[in-house]
Amino acid sequence: MTTTILICDTCKRPDHDETAPQCDGERLAAMVEAAVEGRPGLRVRRHSCLMGCGKGCNLAIRAAGKMTYVLGDFEAIPDHAEAIADYASLHAASDSGQVPFRQWPQGVKGHFVSRLPDQGSDDT
Repeated sequence: MTTTILICDTCKRPDHDETAPQCDGERLAAMVEAAVEGRPGLRVRRHSCLMGCGKGCNLAIRAAGKMTYVLGDFEAIPDHAEAIADYASLHAASDSGQVPFRQWPQGVKGHFVSRLPDQGSDDT
């Protein structure tokens, strides 16, 4: 099973330099793509606008049958990209997608926006 890191590639942080050739989301996506290189069970998918503009840079970590986690307010820096990849690896290794707090990489703490149950958990 594959865990996908879905990254908003149009995110701009409040301090975004409008003269920069790439927006913050594009730069973070490229860094996360490099950070997951060679890690089994992980892939990165870019998506234009996750509608979390107040918390840019935004992403979701998801896999079929597991909890989805939405995170935001990242900077396009290597430390954040590595922490995202590390957390996604832990998500991939978990049966439910839940990762105990004590295992969270420091770089993702404080960045969680919400979590969504897997679609199989619907009460309908």
